[in-house]
Amino acid sequence: MESYLFPFDGLLCMLLGISFTLWFTLLLIFIIVPAVFGVSFGIRRLYMKSLLKIFEWATLRMERGAREKNQQLYKPYSNGIIAKELVSLEQEIQEVRRSGIPAPEPEFDMSDIFSFCRRGVESIVDDEVTKRFTAEELESWNLLTRSNYNFHHISTRLTVLWGVGVLVRYAILLPLRVTLAFTGVGLLVVLTSLIGLLPNGWVKSSLSEKAHLMCYRICVRALTAIITYHDSENKPKNGGICVANHTSPIDVIILASDGCYAMVGQVHGGLMGVIQRAMLKACPHIWFERSEVKDRHLVAKRLSDHVADKTKLPILIFPEGTCINNTSVMMFKKGSFEIGCTVYPVAIKYDPRFGDAFWNSSKFGMVNYLLHMMSSWGVVCSVWYLPPMRREEGEDAVQFANRVKAAIARKGGLADLLWDGGLKREKVKKVFKEEQQKMYSKVLVGVSEDSHGSEVVRGSEDSHGSEVVRGSEDLHGSEIVRGSEDSHGSGGRHCYAAWRAGALEEPGRTFILN
Repeated sequence: MESYLFPFDGLLCMLLGISFTLWFTLLLIFIIVPAVFGVSFGIRRLYMKSLLKIFEWATLRMERGAREKNQQLYKPYSNGIIAKELVSLEQEIQEVRRSGIPAPEPEFDMSDIFSFCRRGVESIVDDEVTKRFTAEELESWNLLTRSNYNFHHISTRLTVLWGVGVLVRYAILLPLRVTLAFTGVGLLVVLTSLIGLLPNGWVKSSLSEKAHLMCYRICVRALTAIITYHDSENKPKNGGICVANHTSPIDVIILASDGCYAMVGQVHGGLMGVIQRAMLKACPHIWFERSEVKDRHLVAKRLSDHVADKTKLPILIFPEGTCINNTSVMMFKKGSFEIGCTVYPVAIKYDPRFGDAFWNSSKFGMVNYLLHMMSSWGVVCSVWYLPPMRREEGEDAVQFANRVKAAIARKGGLADLLWDGGLKREKVKKVFKEEQQKMYSKVLVGVSEDSHGSEVVRGSEDSHGSEVVRGSEDLHGSEIVRGSEDSHGSGGRHCYAAWRAGALEEPGRTFILN
């Protein structure tokens, strides 16, 4: 019996050998070799265009099926789930006070609490922070179950199409992508380890850059990524820092497949640690021990030493410090903007129709996230290299960071938010509460600015518009506060109201009543 089955075993082994040989030959010819030389046959773009036509057909089919059954398709809200009034706190409180009895002088009014209550309820229902850490909602279905809000058994044809999509993604694309990922990472470890044996010099640097580019391009193929780079003349140069908005760990692969960077991060163990040590042998990356990460002075010194050497690669940093769902840019940490070197801003925008690139680290681990990406249709994104920026005279690190952030948000079509992305893990800092209190104290005193930039404290109890001006200095450098008194003598009352609200308590000021 065993001798009878032996020929079939040999035939099966031969067929498997031929299949694997053919598989790796096609992989080498159509993917790995083009990745090494940075060329493309256009297969991925044709694949994406075909997917778009299928998505459009599926959406039309769903809408028609919903109309036939008198159902309402779910439509995501692009501007939030509630309509918010875009007015300032001062305008809102003044509007409420006009409907009541006017107060003789600026002071707390019970009706003021309604504005704070309304804003608080709005934030509970639909705040600007929480929704930045969930998957971006789509207008149409992309045949991925995890992104669908409308799919029911609308038609047999659509169900069969979804089943074919699952088969293609998990039976064909996933094995291919996993193979490419292991190939890219394996080559990165082997090549950088070998290059690390060479003496420091031009040859080592050149080989290191070519090895990194080749391996990252193979990893890009592992995600079936189509990346469009704009304004390449602004690409980061040695001796600078590249800053970008952060959506997922693959941001590094997206940028590094078009240019080499020095990475910054914490030392890890396991497979990630092996990769880090191998990369460090070939290129001067910056890895910190766990005990060093919180030492801001040490981190700043190592970054400064790196950018001071014009032969070293530009540093790649994501100043948000956490992943955002690619709908907005949140607060940039000021550390990387204190160094005083040239900053190269980069905006990254993903197309969510082909897969959700956002990494929700509180929900998925790294391995689960990578499997999630490799089982999606692909990654389509645009990268904009913005002109280099430097700190202006009189500009502090926070102002510089906000200016860079605004430029990235504007170019990528993202919302520019002032909130700290760390709020998804931490409690609201006391400084945010104090800022709201300062805003309300200014409303009580009536603080605004005149055309010269001086701060004006305006009275409200009479019709003559008495005012207190802050912002000018006398010959001794003390700040002068002038109050204009009308026939009712109200200037003194306004200064008293401002003093009582804590606006005029600072030393070094001269108060003059005209």
